Amino acid sequence: MATITRARRAEIQRESLRIRMRCQRERHTVERTVTEIRTALPEVTRLEAWRLALGWSRAETIEQIANLYRGDRLRPRALTDARLCRWEHDPGEWPDAEYTVMLCRVYGARPEQLGLGERRPALSRYRYRQFHLDPTDGHSPHDQEAPMTTDAGLPAVGESVRLALLAHPDGGALVVDLAEAAVEHYATNYSKHPAALLFEQVREVRQLLTPVMESRAHADAVKRQVGWLSALMGNLAYHLGDSSGARAHLGTAAAYGSRCGDSRLEAWAWGAQSMVARSSGRLADAVAFAEQGAALAPSGLVRAQLHAWALLPALAVSGRGEDADLALATAMTELEGATQAQAPGRFGFDEAELALHRAESYLVLDRGAEGRACAESSVAACLPGTPGWAAASLILAQAEVRDAPQDAEQRGHDVLERVPAARLRSTARARLQQLDARLTARGATSRGLTERLHALPAPIDAHGRATS
Repeated sequence: MATITRARRAEIQRESLRIRMRCQRERHTVERTVTEIRTALPEVTRLEAWRLALGWSRAETIEQIANLYRGDRLRPRALTDARLCRWEHDPGEWPDAEYTVMLCRVYGARPEQLGLGERRPALSRYRYRQFHLDPTDGHSPHDQEAPMTTDAGLPAVGESVRLALLAHPDGGALVVDLAEAAVEHYATNYSKHPAALLFEQVREVRQLLTPVMESRAHADAVKRQVGWLSALMGNLAYHLGDSSGARAHLGTAAAYGSRCGDSRLEAWAWGAQSMVARSSGRLADAVAFAEQGAALAPSGLVRAQLHAWALLPALAVSGRGEDADLALATAMTELEGATQAQAPGRFGFDEAELALHRAESYLVLDRGAEGRACAESSVAACLPGTPGWAAASLILAQAEVRDAPQDAEQRGHDVLERVPAARLRSTARARLQQLDARLTARGATSRGLTERLHALPAPIDAHGRATS
């Protein structure tokens, strides 16, 4: 633990107060204030920064925690100023699971925001009717009140499937219905949860369904849902930077889609395989997988998705501009003739996603003006702070490097400020690295972005543990 002198500690207190007051005048969120404090004062840990951003002394924090216990009709535990100080400054000292929950509640933050992500308590410890922050809305609990969120309720979906299997161990219509509901829930709320957490939940439900796949009743229906769960696991593994795991899970999804006659599942799985292959530089495989998925895709929205999401970027990266234009034209035609204009969730598709893939492909094909216009359209259609917004913002930033490098770099910083490091997908990380490389090549970076990227924790550490 590095020693900080008493004079430096006093300077930190004064500077953090100045930053907090400025952020209050500018109506920044608590999280934004934390970011500014830690940027200006690198010695300050995340746990301490949240306290400073709220303007609390350690004694006030301890009293707030005691009030939470009393509000729950429990006797407060004996937390001292010295212990809180050690949690804030000593990397070898950690609060236990119960105190982690209390710190999250009192600061209105998630464990990863407080630097406690590696020892995050099980979500079952977050009791119903207690405040739990919705990580997707960009606000702190001091701005709103919310007694319950999908984050706290996520494990309950798997619990319902387990209860159904206790009543019907060999499967049945109820199990099939709940499995379909679980897939829909995970897919629709995909972007609201940290990838590692959602991966655990999806895997648990797939494990629960595995023993009943060979039952005579509803076997194909259960296998189909196992296939969709495998597809989700493949996409989640990819967003965690685990390409080999993604290939395994997506291969399973394609196999079950073929076995069950679900052409949509099989097509989507091959499209995702193309995405993984493209990110790994296996361009011939990327094109082949995309063509296979596009050929299997049902007409309408699904075929539009496979042409825009898988085939268009694979052809663009391969330098096949004319073929990429044909893929885009097919996507546009299919989208215009589709019975539904868009579908939500991980397996869905809409105009914002189409604009995103067009923008990225145009940049690869050196059509900067077209790429910038499409990226601007995608950004405008996305909710700030979401993964789609981050992707579109970073593509727009890359398009701005040539004519507006300062704007481009600021967009990179904006993504890092709005999206916690533990929630940055592998795709966002790759786009940030590409942005930094382009800025560096033009001599336009201030080194601030480079340093922040070097400081990002890996999504999976050297011991195989997720950092989210």
